[in-house]
Amino acid sequence: MTATTLDPRTALVLVDLQKGITALPTVHPAEEIVERGARLAEAFRKHGLPVILVRVAATPPGRADVAGHAAEFPAEFTELRPELGRTDDDIVVTKRQWGAFYGTDLDLQLRRRGVTQIVLAGISTSIGVESTARAAHEHGYHVTIATDAVTDLDAQAHRNSLEKIFPRLAETDTTDAVIALLG
Repeated sequence: MTATTLDPRTALVLVDLQKGITALPTVHPAEEIVERGARLAEAFRKHGLPVILVRVAATPPGRADVAGHAAEFPAEFTELRPELGRTDDDIVVTKRQWGAFYGTDLDLQLRRRGVTQIVLAGISTSIGVESTARAAHEHGYHVTIATDAVTDLDAQAHRNSLEKIFPRLAETDTTDAVIALLG
């Protein structure tokens, strides 16, 4: 469903736009996703709206052997991309699992600020972004996905999230359309 409106207290949540994740081979170039994420962040900051930068720092405890991932990632892997223009007002959430809600203070940070809606972008569409979208929906937030600001490691999984899952959880639109709704 095309994005129609943004609540007055909407936050931007950028998922895993960090050096290690953006170095992986993705369906759409990660550089384009980072650029669109940076544009969204700049627009949200300009309107005085919260920007949440989510990064994954490790696999969940007890799951170090899942899919060949290390329990802890090297420091440079977890560094947020500088193009995002991180400011002191941005909220950084560090997660150890796919979604940004479980095991983090994301919900608390949003509720403290009266946030009722989130706009999501990042990598990867079918894992971090979809898991966060599902949890946001379950927590009662309105959800919007910037569909040209997400990508995945797998084309079929990316399409499934965009075509089958997101339309049931959220409104979807382009980065430019979301920015226009802020104005």
